[in-house]
Amino acid sequence: MAARRLPSPFSPATAAFLLAILLPPFSVHGDTTAHCAPINAASDRDQIQFALNLEFLEAELFLHAALGHGLDEIAPEYALGGPPPVGAQKAQLGPIVWRIVEEFGFQEIGHLRAIFETVGGVPRPLYDLSARNFGAIFEEAVGGYFGARLEPPFNPYLCETNFLLACYLIPYVGLNGYVGTIPNLAKYTSRRLVAGLLGAEAGQDAVFRTLLYERSQEQVQPYNNITVADFTAALSQLRNRLGMCGLKDEGLWVPPELGAENRTESNVLSLDFSSLAYARTPPEVLRIVYGTGDEHRPGGFLPRGGNGKIAMDLLGDGKC
Repeated sequence: MAARRLPSPFSPATAAFLLAILLPPFSVHGDTTAHCAPINAASDRDQIQFALNLEFLEAELFLHAALGHGLDEIAPEYALGGPPPVGAQKAQLGPIVWRIVEEFGFQEIGHLRAIFETVGGVPRPLYDLSARNFGAIFEEAVGGYFGARLEPPFNPYLCETNFLLACYLIPYVGLNGYVGTIPNLAKYTSRRLVAGLLGAEAGQDAVFRTLLYERSQEQVQPYNNITVADFTAALSQLRNRLGMCGLKDEGLWVPPELGAENRTESNVLSLDFSSLAYARTPPEVLRIVYGTGDEHRPGGFLPRGGNGKIAMDLLGDGKC
């Protein structure tokens, strides 16, 4: 029996529209201007500790969503006295996704331990994991993509599909950061650690994207005219805009011009022209996680800014 082929979500007109909004002002090969350059003077320790800003975020989101509590109950020694997250909740998940999210939450504790044991830790920063914050992010994404409002506001904890879309936001940015970090590390032990972390982050992102791909053409309730694929395209466009360094993020379906070898519209993994993972610098990561497009101005998931020397130095560089 021949394999079943999913119908393309694109008409020629839709494909042309997507290319028009995805590419300008972005280059397919990224941006090499100064604000996209790596922080070459940073030590291995500082670069790896910077990653804790994403690892803490993932740990708290996954653990609270699966278990209803986070690091303070399971591994408080890694918080180093940092404040608990605001607004994290247990999500409404089916048994398979619940087990996946629980597993990923405990994996994040392992990541924290590996970083702490290799380069030492930093205190957990304050995170805003509230439904209100997620709702604002999704509103900005959908508004920029469709010019539409989400009524009622998006709630990531309401149902399984919503939570998977929320998870679409985070591990991918972490893996981009690790890809960008490895070439700048001096020590073998540092490169080995970050390579291992990259593999785990890429795996988590692939799982979430695959689960979403299976339902990519389903409408997200109660937003009857917006599909799962539409949401992923909108979120990816938002991250590209905030990152300000070219096209490094793609949804689950793309025009063939952006597909693997320019032959596919399905896009289970977001990869570059040579099907390699995209890289991001710490400033790019902060622009996205802060939701401000400015590494000097906190907000979004980190309302008081990130911790560690790199993030704190960038906060100190802000101009009035």
